[in-house]
Amino acid sequence: MNPYVLAILLSSLGLGTTLTFASSHWLLAWMGLEVNTLAIAPLMAQHHHPRAVEATTKYFLTQATAAAMILFASTTNAWMTGEWDINNLSHPIASTMIITALALKVGLAPIHYWLPEVLQGLDLLTGLILSTWQKLAPFALIIQVAPAIDPLLLTSLGLLSTLVGGWGGLNQTQLRKILAYSSIAHMGWMIIILQYMPQLTLIALAMYIFTTSAAFLTLKMSHATKINTLTTSWSKSPVLVSTTALVLLSLGGLPPLSGFMPKWLILQELAKQDLPLTATIMALTALLSLYFYLRLCYAMTLTISPSTINLITPWRTQTNQLTLPLALSTTIALGLLPLTPAILALTT
Repeated sequence: MNPYVLAILLSSLGLGTTLTFASSHWLLAWMGLEVNTLAIAPLMAQHHHPRAVEATTKYFLTQATAAAMILFASTTNAWMTGEWDINNLSHPIASTMIITALALKVGLAPIHYWLPEVLQGLDLLTGLILSTWQKLAPFALIIQVAPAIDPLLLTSLGLLSTLVGGWGGLNQTQLRKILAYSSIAHMGWMIIILQYMPQLTLIALAMYIFTTSAAFLTLKMSHATKINTLTTSWSKSPVLVSTTALVLLSLGGLPPLSGFMPKWLILQELAKQDLPLTATIMALTALLSLYFYLRLCYAMTLTISPSTINLITPWRTQTNQLTLPLALSTTIALGLLPLTPAILALTT
């Protein structure tokens, strides 16, 4: 892609998200979401492949549907209450429609079906943008409207997302689909705690972005899109594979890695709110996700030669990918747990 065009598209992505962050009016927020969607569509379709075009079309249709719902709900709210302010969402029909549309935007269950299919049709870098940056603007709106949403609806969305995210990833062999289901499960953890302690939602979102970035960048460096491809990566770059296994375990939430921090704090807060059953279900669904992360770790680190694989070993060519973003995201994904008290002090 032409570097000038790429610069315009990436700056438009940043502009759309910033516009949504800064707006207190529904029309401006909607405009930011639309700029975001229109900026990422050419990035998704840049590889002229039927799968990429199909993924772009699916993404555009779902995002356009969600944007239309947001516009309709905010207009309804303005009609009923005379207010366009985001924090003045008082009508129950409008608030339910808004949270449904935003759930469709980020891919929360049960309206998550587009996410694995879209992510599967993209290259890894565009998939990384879709899984991380594109979640920020809708989440800013979700956090702002959360006090007006029915708590039972938020809890249902959270529980269902963690369950679907864990269950859906079990039978996958494509790494991008596994990361899509991982994304759905993480979104569930963020939504479940939103009504009790929004700061924990922000911590969970930040940790999810760093760990997912590390996972995507590693897969990009090893040119892996299927579990089969991972089995030959140990002999090529053992250090990278070792850190990748730890990043995947961090995504699963195992101590003493950074990914354990948000899960631990969220379960602790749920227990404080006298919701032991919800906390238990969340912990059990985390085990489902952990299974497929362990499966990836097994494929990478324990299936080394002389195991037989039906795959041609790729050439050991030098990569031209920048390693600094990968090193930074991996370090953050692995080593932040000792800083938990400082992070809590900063956010609360």
